[in-house]
Amino acid sequence: MHKLNKYKSRRDFLKLSAMATMGLATPFSSMSRMRAMNSMLPAPPFTGYKAIVCLFLHGGNDSYNMLMPKSGTPYSDYQATRSNLAIDSAEMLGIESDNFGLHPSMSNAQQMYTDNELAYICNAGTLIEPVTKQQYLDGVAPLPLGLFSHLDQFNHWQTALPGTRTNIGWAGKVADLIGDQNGNQFIPMNVSLSGSNIFQYGANSSECSMNSSGPVLPTNWDATWGHNPQRRAALDSMIHRSYDDMYMGTYNSIFRDAVDGGQDFQAALENSYDFATPFSGHYVSQNFEMIAQTISVQSDLDFQRQIFWVRYGGWDHHDELLSDHQNYLSVVDAALGEFNSALKEIGRFNDVTTFVVSEFSRKLTSNGNGTDHAWGGNMMVMGGGVNGGSMYGNYPSLALNSNPQLVHNGTLIPDTASDSVFAELAMWYGIPVSDLISVFPNLGNFHDMMSLSTSNPPLGFMKLL
Repeated sequence: MHKLNKYKSRRDFLKLSAMATMGLATPFSSMSRMRAMNSMLPAPPFTGYKAIVCLFLHGGNDSYNMLMPKSGTPYSDYQATRSNLAIDSAEMLGIESDNFGLHPSMSNAQQMYTDNELAYICNAGTLIEPVTKQQYLDGVAPLPLGLFSHLDQFNHWQTALPGTRTNIGWAGKVADLIGDQNGNQFIPMNVSLSGSNIFQYGANSSECSMNSSGPVLPTNWDATWGHNPQRRAALDSMIHRSYDDMYMGTYNSIFRDAVDGGQDFQAALENSYDFATPFSGHYVSQNFEMIAQTISVQSDLDFQRQIFWVRYGGWDHHDELLSDHQNYLSVVDAALGEFNSALKEIGRFNDVTTFVVSEFSRKLTSNGNGTDHAWGGNMMVMGGGVNGGSMYGNYPSLALNSNPQLVHNGTLIPDTASDSVFAELAMWYGIPVSDLISVFPNLGNFHDMMSLSTSNPPLGFMKLL
């Protein structure tokens, strides 16, 4: 848990000077030091708080059994194509005047859609540039590396660079751009509830790791040194001294900031909001509860911007699709409903956008009792900043013989680029249009960058004006 290259800005220089003046003799009072130092610094440019939460469904969510046609010819096509995997229309939860339906386990999502708090983005996927069926069949289209590979597509969604393999994520790039504009420079802007990840790793930043109980302190601080005063005192002495060796000094500084920042975080969480909303015992819900608690002490921690990461694995349903998919979707639906309610309790629903994605959807056709890896799929976006109650992009025909985007007897070529989704989230978050191309280098392949603006967004699913 650390922030690298922390001396690059005027704000960081002032903070370093303040630290030198105050000294570090009292390692467990960094919260008070931080507040005193922040009062000496120029105010950050952001006047309000915003957070983005990514829930990643790792394994390949069968999103054409999450959002489906419910009536007429589109439903008949769906039923014929999906065969033994099709859900009966009468069991679906209707939206869009019952023309479309949600999986029967997603009653919270149905209600939030009805209340204009949740939207769907259709047939989205990783793309380098737009791809037609003929280009794909002729082998002339530039395609994402490892197109049907879990690992590659999982990474591409995190990096927004499907044409290459890199360890720099787009949330990390965002932190590189604006992380030093947060009042708090002891704790990284990006917070992970699922360990290290590429999504939040930048050239000059990385994530703060925590779990459903709070920050993960280095070397299990409380459980180890908290019960051994001699060892804890030895560590204090080691990390609060000066080193002549540049590398030892840098490492020690990072380690010390991680310890101090983690303790600041834990201290703030002791004053977190006591939610009336009950969260279920599943770890996904517990992670969302911790995110809600963190947001509730945003002011104490002096954060104006944060990005959270939660990974929910196990979605590779080559077998037992119908039963397993229902169980997994019910977990997601519960967590989103609980998080929705908790954010409203603390008046932060308009300030937090949650998006739910998977590395790819699954083939429309059955393999017998499940289905295999595919490409384009449907995703969810929830929050008060979302133009909810609508579907964005183009929901494709699911007829096997007439869809111009369908290949391999059930794989859909996406016609909405993941870059378009990410760019609009970044615009809502406060990233200027002029900086979007540095975060999403392929964005110009899908949009005229000269005309892109808050009044002319990539898709229109966020409230940007």
